[in-house]
Amino acid sequence: MRSSEPHIGIDFGTTNSAVALYRPGQPVELARFSFRGEQSPACRSVLYFEQHKSPAGLRRVHGYSGPEAIERYLDADEKGRLIQSLKSHLPSRSLTSTEVFGRRHRVEELVARIVADLRKQAESQFGLPIRSATVGRPVRFVGSESFEDDDFAVSRLREAFLTAGFEHIDFELEPIGAAFAYQATLQHDELILIGDFGGGTSDFSLLRVGPDIRARGRRPEDLLGNSGVGLAGDAFDARIVRKLVSPALGSNSEARSLNKILPAVPAWIYANLERWHYLSFLRTNNVREILKSAHARALEPEKIEALITVIEGDLGYQLHQAVQQVKFELSRSDRTQFHFCDGTAHAHTIDLRIPVTRAQFESWIADDLATIEHAVDALLKSANVQPHEVDRVFLTGGTSFVPAVRNIFTTRFTQAKLRGGNEFTSVAQGLALRAASAP
Repeated sequence: MRSSEPHIGIDFGTTNSAVALYRPGQPVELARFSFRGEQSPACRSVLYFEQHKSPAGLRRVHGYSGPEAIERYLDADEKGRLIQSLKSHLPSRSLTSTEVFGRRHRVEELVARIVADLRKQAESQFGLPIRSATVGRPVRFVGSESFEDDDFAVSRLREAFLTAGFEHIDFELEPIGAAFAYQATLQHDELILIGDFGGGTSDFSLLRVGPDIRARGRRPEDLLGNSGVGLAGDAFDARIVRKLVSPALGSNSEARSLNKILPAVPAWIYANLERWHYLSFLRTNNVREILKSAHARALEPEKIEALITVIEGDLGYQLHQAVQQVKFELSRSDRTQFHFCDGTAHAHTIDLRIPVTRAQFESWIADDLATIEHAVDALLKSANVQPHEVDRVFLTGGTSFVPAVRNIFTTRFTQAKLRGGNEFTSVAQGLALRAASAP
């Protein structure tokens, strides 16, 4: 690309995606997406399929992505098929496709549908055709066990973008994208550590940035090292559901069976609560019979009744919005109340109000925090860099607000060195700037 051309950066995320445009000499512009009448630069990385009957009696399947997919899902009386977290499946060679209303769709095809809609929305807003972009990728994909798995994931992602109408794609590590966003604010060169916390991955890069480096052009030796782990915000949410929500819905409850006391409900049903879009899979006759029998035998039938309400109402999205809210509140205070209320017109209602402390939450994610700590320490060791040699630490992504996560960096680098900003869009913005610097 010539330096005078507009440049596009795309952060295709596990949970949210963003598109940024950089026109030389102008501020970076973000595409905006409408949800319930409000505009946001973040677009949910989801697909929703539903069937419609034509006047002739034929059933046709319609697909939607992003905020429109969420709106259609929430407004539907009879739920269709909601698909989320497609990015986390890209390293898997065993998961190649899924069936939606009788038709099989390859994972690449599904990703392409989201990406194509992102491209069309950005084209409409920016007023220009988009055929080339610099696209972010994590240091380590969720579920990846080797560099070969990561390469496989990138190849599938490339295919999806080409299918979506792109002609040229450059991939860049997501923390490097965040580094370019931070570099644009600097008046002098720095050695920085970037921590990028997405929905599915936590990625770290150690590199030198600044105006002098930008002027001479980046060199391979400016990047001192990368590390990453396949867990972040989604994993934290799952811990809250497992430790706080599921017990209120009977995960620890017991039932009488032939004069024996046994678990009331199989554990695998509660495992599906930990990812909100998996809840739809529980609305089957088999699960209904299991829960009906459990409710009749349970020592705490009111908890099983609440679980039935959540499943039959397909309230996974609402449940996880409440989980996100309690995580946000615990980032600001030492204690709060988890509140989840069924606001729909079902035969039964549910109103969970559970006190929770930050200390409890931090105990639930202790193993995850240790994994993140190990990744940071391993990066410093492999680069032969001491913490005091790092000038700044730039943290981005929603999970970077969690105090226990921030503490990992304050204890190693001091609070004074921590920086943040545009936590949900800095990667996309930086990728657009990265595109401008490419030869």
